[in-house]
Amino acid sequence: MNRPAILALATLALTAPLHAQIAEVATVYIEGQFTKFDANGDGRLTAEEAKPIAELLKGADKDADGLFTLPEVLAHFRGQAARAQQPSANALAGLAGTELATRFKALDKDGNGKIEGEEFAQARWLKRLDANGDGGVTLDETKTLLAALTNQEPMAATDAPPQFQPDASSPREQAQQLKPAEHGIGAMLPDVAFADLAGKQHRLSDFTAKGKATVVALVSPSCPVSKRYLPTLAAMEQQCRAQGTAFLLVAPTATDTPEQLRAALKAAGLTAPCVPDPSGTFAKTLGALSTTDAFVVDARRTLVYRGAIDDQYGLGYSLDAPRQRYLADALAATLAGRTPAIAATEAPGCLLDLAKAQPAPRGDLTFHNRISRVLQANCVECHRAGGVAPFPLETHEQVAAKSGMIRKMVDRGLMPPWFAAPPAKGAHTPWANDRSLAARDKAELLAWLDAGKPAGDAKDAPLARQWPGEWKIGTPDAVVQIPTAIAVKATGVMPYQNVTVDTDFGGDKWVRGFEVQPTAREVVHHVLIFVREKEGAIPGKRRMGSEDEASGGFFAAYVPGNNHIIYPDGYAKPLPAGARIKFQIHYTPNGTATSDQVKIGLLFAKEAPKHVVHVAGIADVMLNIPAGAENHPETGAIPVPREVKLLAFMPHMHVRGKAFRYEVVLPDGTTRTLLDVPRYDFNWQLGYRYAEPPTIPAGSKIRATGWFDNSANNPANPDPNKTVRWGPQTYDEMMLGYVEYYIPSESGKVSQR
Repeated sequence: MNRPAILALATLALTAPLHAQIAEVATVYIEGQFTKFDANGDGRLTAEEAKPIAELLKGADKDADGLFTLPEVLAHFRGQAARAQQPSANALAGLAGTELATRFKALDKDGNGKIEGEEFAQARWLKRLDANGDGGVTLDETKTLLAALTNQEPMAATDAPPQFQPDASSPREQAQQLKPAEHGIGAMLPDVAFADLAGKQHRLSDFTAKGKATVVALVSPSCPVSKRYLPTLAAMEQQCRAQGTAFLLVAPTATDTPEQLRAALKAAGLTAPCVPDPSGTFAKTLGALSTTDAFVVDARRTLVYRGAIDDQYGLGYSLDAPRQRYLADALAATLAGRTPAIAATEAPGCLLDLAKAQPAPRGDLTFHNRISRVLQANCVECHRAGGVAPFPLETHEQVAAKSGMIRKMVDRGLMPPWFAAPPAKGAHTPWANDRSLAARDKAELLAWLDAGKPAGDAKDAPLARQWPGEWKIGTPDAVVQIPTAIAVKATGVMPYQNVTVDTDFGGDKWVRGFEVQPTAREVVHHVLIFVREKEGAIPGKRRMGSEDEASGGFFAAYVPGNNHIIYPDGYAKPLPAGARIKFQIHYTPNGTATSDQVKIGLLFAKEAPKHVVHVAGIADVMLNIPAGAENHPETGAIPVPREVKLLAFMPHMHVRGKAFRYEVVLPDGTTRTLLDVPRYDFNWQLGYRYAEPPTIPAGSKIRATGWFDNSANNPANPDPNKTVRWGPQTYDEMMLGYVEYYIPSESGKVSQR
């Protein structure tokens, strides 16, 4: 038993869970060698029994009892493998091949050269090699697949990830300090008159005359960031009341009705006067820019602070608790007679459009004859009454009220959400679900906003779109729901919730379509669903879709606006009899406590498909992101032992994820980019689905690279001083690229692997 070979096997068995077939074989080999040395079969090696391999086992006896157990040996090799150089594929293939032949012969009871039927039930390690799903495997098939897999060694140090050019337009936005003098600090505010929700008339001086300071905060229940801040404002209102500080709310969004405002304020516990400001007069007086702006005004109506409440929430991120309490600190300084250390910041929220309209451009460009159609095609699927977006964009009034935020998000390319790099000039997009705005649509939408948002003639409006009922996929054949609703708190962040549900559909099924539905969509960030074999199918052995996402079993996903699929005729995913469905749910509290009971609807095919849809995962489970690293790459790869057709990709990282790229390394060494995501956004777990599946030849390698920002410049970073490793929660990281594919030569057959 030579040292390089056993370390090669240990490395693959214990530190490369993605290569499931090799890992199973390597583990079997190590267990087989342990059994050979265990002369009395008691599951422990004495010093005498271990004498031939004493050098290899130095340090393995962790409890110092003079005996080596199999768990101790495996743990020992894990440490050895982590420190070893890249293992020898030839050593692995030679030693594991010999062990495979021995095991194969012992299991082939009838000597027909094929393990099948009852023999197969005892050959879990060979089932991993049943690539064609025919319920059996020959020794030649086993050796061929093993050779193909072992030829794809782990990434060499010289196989460097591709260069990355950072995109300056990040999808995340946090509060940035501003120059106070350029944003009204130190100026006297006019004594503006206004009426509150109850119709009572006021002047600003009625509030500023009451004490040393007055807090004025903007609110908008239709803006998701502003809504999340309502509980924070309620807590601050109580603090101000105790201090004798006046507190006033201003609602600048024209489509936030008095009824909606009253309901939202009541739910949050806010009792301060609220000023409906549909024309934006009060907001203009304050110099407000977004729906989360807050202001501190002193007793002489001098503006002493304007900007963010704190940094807990922003565009594209949230924290469990704020790290900077801008408004509270400014108020404390004002009450103490000091100038706030930070007097002006941006306030990430829904941008307000309070500027005067520009002259209309040439041509007849109006909401009804053009813009409504652009919105119907690109936005209204989510932004409609009953849709998953926080506010509708179906009418001229609704669009005009949100025009500032529309301009910002469209101009930056953040809405509609689509983060794949554009195709080369003159080329067509390869993606069937490409949501990016066409150049003409974007130009005309922005021109219309600049022209004063003319409504035009209602007779030119398009027909209203009809939306499906409860299920976009139609009535499902089966629905699987988590058994108990999960409580979602009002503020902060929540760890991932994992719930596994047993199924019993009376046998194997083929899934031709599915739809994932939360019952409280407003708080669900995303859902990942995995299929696992039924409990107890093979006691003590690894099951399809382990607790670790990298081990396989990925089945479906939910993000707002991307929660269902119906495969083309002839395509389906296998769902083995008695499978268990695991829901992994990420909740984002939005200011109101609620509960959610997510479910998945399934459509079953009536017969086996022509093409079996598979999902593989490319991961770097040994990732190591240094503290403070701003542009750190991590790379993983999987071999392609048989010709495949690619259907879709879904990159997955957490809040430090910055960019992602899939590439194929062809057998001749040529590298070709498959998908480039230069601005990865954790808030959108998007899939990228091919319109025409490309063919990847046998002998290729698919490589995935993720870049991470673990620096203090990343506002979503929980701790820039921490070295980050693989883990399930958002404060951990993952570099995981799912690949959906089918094997052209494979026929449909459900196989419990």
